[in-house]
Amino acid sequence: MERRALGAYLGFAVGDALGATVEFMSVAEIAASYGVHHNLRGGGWLKLRPGQVTDDTEMCLALGASVIDGGGFEPRAAAEALAAWLVGTPVDVDHTCRRGLRRYLGDRSLSAPPSAGDPGNGAAVRNLPLALASLGDHAALEHWTLAQCHLTHNHPLSDAAALALGRMLQALLLGGGHKACRAEANRLIAAWGQFNFRPYPGRASTLVVETVQTVLHGYFRTDSFERCLIDVVNRGEDADTTGALAGMLAGATYGVGAIPRRWLGRLETPVRTAIEAQVQGLLRIARERLQDTIGCS
Repeated sequence: MERRALGAYLGFAVGDALGATVEFMSVAEIAASYGVHHNLRGGGWLKLRPGQVTDDTEMCLALGASVIDGGGFEPRAAAEALAAWLVGTPVDVDHTCRRGLRRYLGDRSLSAPPSAGDPGNGAAVRNLPLALASLGDHAALEHWTLAQCHLTHNHPLSDAAALALGRMLQALLLGGGHKACRAEANRLIAAWGQFNFRPYPGRASTLVVETVQTVLHGYFRTDSFERCLIDVVNRGEDADTTGALAGMLAGATYGVGAIPRRWLGRLETPVRTAIEAQVQGLLRIARERLQDTIGCS
């Protein structure tokens, strides 16, 4: 299970760094520039170093650190950690995340007002640490996920995506494989038909519905970590986010050993080191919470 958790978090970062090169490019533009994009080469519109991650991984690390420092999720601590990340001049910031964190810095409110115009993917993509720390506690996963989502995004589609991806990740960590992941995907689609990905609609934008469709389409049609990520990031558009989430699911499915060494070896060392430490800390919190629950029952 720990190898799958490490695969999920490192896979997330690798997918982020791989996809960032072709973020906001079209399929045709990627093909003209790279043929098939399959190397951690950096560049892209952000002019990244090879193996450098974007705001997606940075937000996860900030959120994960707050959970470990506090021995669990606490909304105020999470907000402070993400706000500190924002003022530290990150390489990139999603528009809705920026607006939500600026609101928090101004009035210290922990929830954005409901907005029909914000079904973006910025909250869903940073939820990985909470899924690890709440492993085995479905109620905590739901409570923590919605609280962290609403700090910047307060939209039912954003909520549904973040919860479903968290449940998929937990099912994979527990060894359920594609079958358990597909069961969670089916539940999401039954409740919110907009997420149906068959037939694949063909878009991979920052809208959370299109993000999830692209990730699930690539994940379920491939049979390895490498094939999954190559399939997903070569669809362009918001490729760092789709790559990160695909890497999370594929890493949890196939384990850290399935991540190609040529990718993992180029991931920047401070990021890799922080992720390895956070996986241990977040899983320790999950174990301690379960032990406390058993002790009280």
